[in-house]
Amino acid sequence: MRLAVLGAGAWGTALAIAWGQHHPVTLWCRSRALAQRIHTQRTNERYLVGPVLPPNVRVTDDCAAAIGDAELVVIATPLAGLAQTVATLAQTAPHTPFLWACKGILPDTQELPHEIAARVWSETTAAALPDHGVITGPSFALEVAQGLPTAVVLASHNAQWAKAIIDTLHQPRFRLYAHHDVTGAEVGGAIKNVIAIAAGVAEGLGFGLNTRAALITRGLAEMGRLAEALGAERETLMGLAGMGDLILTCTGGLSRNRRLGLLLASGEPLSAALAALGHVAEGVPTTQACVQLANTLGIEMPIAQAVHELLFTPGTSAEAVVEKLLARDPKFEF
Repeated sequence: MRLAVLGAGAWGTALAIAWGQHHPVTLWCRSRALAQRIHTQRTNERYLVGPVLPPNVRVTDDCAAAIGDAELVVIATPLAGLAQTVATLAQTAPHTPFLWACKGILPDTQELPHEIAARVWSETTAAALPDHGVITGPSFALEVAQGLPTAVVLASHNAQWAKAIIDTLHQPRFRLYAHHDVTGAEVGGAIKNVIAIAAGVAEGLGFGLNTRAALITRGLAEMGRLAEALGAERETLMGLAGMGDLILTCTGGLSRNRRLGLLLASGEPLSAALAALGHVAEGVPTTQACVQLANTLGIEMPIAQAVHELLFTPGTSAEAVVEKLLARDPKFEF
């Protein structure tokens, strides 16, 4: 299958490397200079140091050319770039099916990625929206690019199409599972980053493994409440897109959002912590969006509220936020 991967960050590069073992892939990079370096050196030293692009992967800064003859387009930009990329796709190849691999909730509108895609498509073209879906799950880019066994979910409202795509792209070391619950899969991929910030803060303050287990479990409960309120199935959050991604992001050393929490616990202001990361931490805008959404829906999300206070209320210390969480009244678990 001819693939176009739009976005040459760590995740886009990893997907190009994984699928480029068996399929022709065009990797689009916004920066001409970076595209030329990746093409020449066959590695992305800016975002994914080490792994080498297979011969099947070509790199370009020409988005229209990348999309041109693709049978499937995969959008691997940060969430903030999804709308513009979908608009470009609608104008350039309105009949080409596509996936997105970004996670989060848009702060300005509280939209999930599938809602952004549908809105932008209708605003851009009269053509019907082609088959589309989200790829999500527990997957650090570096490990995918290194060929370490990974399992992810491809969720689409068209379950038959999703099954056909995974039959084509599935590999023993990059396993794809089809799913029909797009909203649930996206909520899992978004909220796990918020909980991972909290897990990093707790770890940075010296709390132990018991605390991390409690945060993961109660974070999963918050994730499930929001998903159900949005019409998703709670069972979805028990799989790769929910529990799997949450565990990985809260415990793994490659997790940007967990590292952000560690920096905040050390007293770093948010701006300095983000600069030190050097990569996008989707948990920051998602925290703002999910708290707004929870307030609108009347959903209780105390961990997300605590992270929001730490990120966006000047002068708030990590210690004070944790103490506030610990002081909550006892209640039934379910």
